[in-house]
Amino acid sequence: MNRVVITGLGVISPVGNNTTAFWDSIINGKSGAGPITFFDPTNFPTKIASEVKSFDPSGCINPKELKRMERFIQFAICASKMAIQDAGLDLEKEDKNTIGVLVGSGIGGLPIMEEQMRVLIEKGPSKVTPFFIPMLIPDMASGLISIYYGLKGPNFCCASACASGNHSIGQAFRTIRYGDARVMVAGGTESCITQLGVAGFCALKALTTKNDQPEKASRPFDKERDGFLIGEGAGIVILEDIENARKRNAKIYAEVIGYGASSDAYHITAPDPLGDGAFRCMKSALNDAKLAPEEVVYINAHGTSTQLNDKIETIAVKKVFGDYAKKVAISSTKSMIGHLLGAAAGVELIASVLSIYHSVIPPTINYEYPDPDCDLDYVPNTARRRDVKIAMSNSFGFGGHNASIVLRKI
Repeated sequence: MNRVVITGLGVISPVGNNTTAFWDSIINGKSGAGPITFFDPTNFPTKIASEVKSFDPSGCINPKELKRMERFIQFAICASKMAIQDAGLDLEKEDKNTIGVLVGSGIGGLPIMEEQMRVLIEKGPSKVTPFFIPMLIPDMASGLISIYYGLKGPNFCCASACASGNHSIGQAFRTIRYGDARVMVAGGTESCITQLGVAGFCALKALTTKNDQPEKASRPFDKERDGFLIGEGAGIVILEDIENARKRNAKIYAEVIGYGASSDAYHITAPDPLGDGAFRCMKSALNDAKLAPEEVVYINAHGTSTQLNDKIETIAVKKVFGDYAKKVAISSTKSMIGHLLGAAAGVELIASVLSIYHSVIPPTINYEYPDPDCDLDYVPNTARRRDVKIAMSNSFGFGGHNASIVLRKI
């Protein structure tokens, strides 16, 4: 089987729209939270979010096409361009039949759904735009990346809620591992901070209501956590057969060595209270990587800042790592960027890759009040310098979808 490495990174996030700005923000504990500006949230229990700021897609998408693309697709195309350039891939010299795309999204084009529903009700069906469906469906981010860059290898989309990005990167990893492609553009993208999206998550009582202090609202593993902070963005990586990368003398950030996936088979939104699904997912990823738990230096946790998730993820980590659980460094970058839903895993994998590359572990900010149910080392409030030889990135989605990826310094 082929070895697979990461040679390019592209990120659009609430704390920076390029890799340098993103990394500088998260190692310095900068929060991307603030009042919702996309609509008037006066009547909503949650009035805050983690929005992407100053996003200008005009440099990579022409104005005519821009009008036909939802924001989550724009994020994906701009982040993929960034990743391809970072990887130093000259696509004109590559065999595009061997380069694929696998970019996931949990929901897809929710803004166009709301807009066109209003058009249908107020003006009738003949006024619905013919671009409604292509702007709506989650797989169109992956489809348009392939169209934009002429990439003709495997192309599909994983839609597994908040695990979409990790499932996409994990499946892309296996696509190269088994020789079905030399290079894959993979990750996750999402933009669903809309009235309907926020109302839906409010109805589930999943969101934080700490409206008075947005920057302190996302507080994973802290006793005062009260829900997740909804966010948006995209995280795209270039996965590449190591021989291909070495042949063209590419910069190698890290090697992907393990991928695990499992299902809770328990509840539509709540995690298995015994952490069984998350346990089997992490265990599977370690088995795939042929590693002992004690070899993992850093875990980028799913860490949503909800009461249940953080407690159950802690239980699952203890099951996997045993006595070593209290020695492994764990942090949740959601404390700074919020929960980016289908984009979360892509962006968080990039944080894990950069942690390996720079030998720095990002902090969990807003960790102020210890919770007896969450008693591990969550790297509280300040980044930590450490040689991260092995990192794991976790993602767990509604519906009991679990995906973990293991990375190695090379």
